[in-house]
Amino acid sequence: MNSELDILEVDRIVAEIGTDAASVIPVLQAVQKTFKHLPEEALRRVCEITEITPAQIEGVSSFFSQFRRKPVGRHMISVCDGTACHVKGSEAVYKSVLHGLGIEEGDTDADGLFTVQKVACLGCCTLAPAVQIDGTTYGHVRTDTVSDMLTDFLENEANRVPRQARAGEKGVSMGEVRVGLGSCCVAGGSAKIKDALEDELDALKCKVDIKPVGCVGMCHRTPLVEVVIPGEEPVLYAKVKPEDIPEIVERHFWSDSPFIKVRVATESLLKKLYSDAARNVPARHELNVRDEPVADFLGRQRHIATEHGGVLNPSDMAEYKNLGGFKALKEVFFKSDPASVIFAVGQSGLRGRGGGGFPTARKWDAVRNAPGQKKYIVLNGDEGDPGAFMDRMIMESYPYRVIEGVIIASFAVGASEGFLYVRAEYPLAVKRLRMALKEFEAAGFLGDNILGSGHSLRLKVFEGAGAFVCGEESALIASLEGRRGMPNYRPPFPAEKGFNGCPTLVNNAETYSLVPWIIRNGAEAFAELGTKHSKGTKVFSLAGKIERGGLIEVPMGITIREVVEQIGGGVADGRAFKAVQIGGPSGGCIPAALGDTTVDFEALTGVGAMMGSGGFVVLDDTDCMVEMARYFLSFTQSESCGKCTPCRVGTKRMLEILDRLCKGLGKPGDIEKLEQLAKMVKAQSLCGLGKTAPNPVLTTIKYFREEFEAHIQGRCPAGKCEKLITYSITDDCIGCTKCAVECPVEAIKGEPYSVFEIDPETCVRCGACKQLCPVDAVKVE
Repeated sequence: MNSELDILEVDRIVAEIGTDAASVIPVLQAVQKTFKHLPEEALRRVCEITEITPAQIEGVSSFFSQFRRKPVGRHMISVCDGTACHVKGSEAVYKSVLHGLGIEEGDTDADGLFTVQKVACLGCCTLAPAVQIDGTTYGHVRTDTVSDMLTDFLENEANRVPRQARAGEKGVSMGEVRVGLGSCCVAGGSAKIKDALEDELDALKCKVDIKPVGCVGMCHRTPLVEVVIPGEEPVLYAKVKPEDIPEIVERHFWSDSPFIKVRVATESLLKKLYSDAARNVPARHELNVRDEPVADFLGRQRHIATEHGGVLNPSDMAEYKNLGGFKALKEVFFKSDPASVIFAVGQSGLRGRGGGGFPTARKWDAVRNAPGQKKYIVLNGDEGDPGAFMDRMIMESYPYRVIEGVIIASFAVGASEGFLYVRAEYPLAVKRLRMALKEFEAAGFLGDNILGSGHSLRLKVFEGAGAFVCGEESALIASLEGRRGMPNYRPPFPAEKGFNGCPTLVNNAETYSLVPWIIRNGAEAFAELGTKHSKGTKVFSLAGKIERGGLIEVPMGITIREVVEQIGGGVADGRAFKAVQIGGPSGGCIPAALGDTTVDFEALTGVGAMMGSGGFVVLDDTDCMVEMARYFLSFTQSESCGKCTPCRVGTKRMLEILDRLCKGLGKPGDIEKLEQLAKMVKAQSLCGLGKTAPNPVLTTIKYFREEFEAHIQGRCPAGKCEKLITYSITDDCIGCTKCAVECPVEAIKGEPYSVFEIDPETCVRCGACKQLCPVDAVKVE
């Protein structure tokens, strides 16, 4: 970086963002976005023209995983290693990507085209394994589809042409077609469905509105298309492909032009004559809410945080208002007062939905009564739990509702300034929240003297830089202030001394999104749902080895078994239900034998787990519980901020033991040592991350001790741990060559129509050959 233009680009970034030390993270993010890494010359220039010091840059850039100090390829491939992706084979996909690009050392291919990295979670858990290339997400990636994925991306890049906005036909609309355009939907192909709809309707020259909607919840059936015609029952189509669109449109809409009618009829006749694939598309894809699988998925749910899901356009403020939006805000401003708002929230029984379940009203009251003129409010959207995507979906699908909840809370606690802190890995949520903030300001819902109420509030979006520990309040606040995300000793709590030393309210997106509903419908209506101590509903991301995964919102008190078997349709592929991981890496593995445990704060804590932010990952009998414990601890150990010794050193010693067990190098006494270390880390760690990190280890030992004992004997009963199993091909092999063609590391050799062999030294135990073999000739021992 030696040109004047580059230097001017750094100057532009600083001028736009700010020169104070607290701006270090957004400045570094902008520099990296511009240059794809953090060039030394650019960082020196930042220090020359701002209050940011070299020490601060070094401290922050080395702490947050998002920042890169070395040049990278033209495109970034991010392989998700979240819980749902992990149990569905993301490690094998990662190795296959490296092998396919010829990367043996480092992370960038020889041509400098691709850089490959693992990421904790992309928030597309129902599409596991998921891979993101730049801004494009691919779902259900397998080792045998990696090459197709890379080819598709490069072809789309080469042929990318900006689409023109639809001009729209004149006259009265014949109806609307709703297309889900949340992150999961887009990764499942919904954007291509929308494009196909636009092309087909434009060709038909009839006026039909194409309406983008937020998350529908049925992620296992995406892409979803709903046709709504006045006076008729809505028709929902699932797993739609672009080639299905012409017949779906033909079934519901028509043109008044005789020439177009003739053309459409001719095309339809030709398709029926010469294309089997085009026949009866609507019948194959049509869903009915009364169909048993759909009714089971939706029947037990109660939509409060996800109210109007699949109907509301996330970017249409007028529609949000027509559906009851801002009613709660105006009621609070003109018919209530801060104390009454806090009292109502207390009467509802609302508890924080971000992890520990602290009573919301108590936290609000603490901020309200804390001394100080200046107070802040923060939305914690740094949803770092692998296997969880509830807050992402809520921020993407209901940005107006979330911000309305934030404004109500700010009125209750007396905050005049705040931040929407969102993971940078959630670009669509960031985009929609920023757009919504501009609309709020233009409409007078943000700024000075909002709606003449006397209350003022200014909000801005802050993108997190990739640190799980920043889900903890004081660590999050440290990063807002431009410091490494390290938790503080408490007390004082953020409610007393938070951002810039001022009282600060921090709640997550789900908590804020529930507030408008409570104000509109009354505290009693919310309190009627749930259990004695856990009121209302909870949003979960149902993922893993489940037949019907998706985003669900259920009343507190429903049982684990009801969620898995009724809503989720049971374990996929006819396997046995083994366990469920609730609460992410801070939660616990609950065995199927405890499936009648109710989903509420107290019951989950009682069995060694926790509610967490809402990850609900189902495991089957092919999952190794020792390996799962190792996976979760490797995540929390790598995410440890390192401030306190019990967490920094204790989790490392625990991980060393688990690594040995998974490699067949365990020894007598390891289980007892693990339990001893886990209890020490749990009791002595500084923050919630360290205190809960041992939960997956303790619960797996408690409920699956026999698997740990088997590993000490050198056996993996689930056949999962790579060092404890071998793949071989039996004489039943018919020599079809499928396994050899698709092996990601070319470990399978042989001649067509002969018995193939697997090289055990090269084999990465990805399982692709076993899945592909048509005669079940692949043996795992």
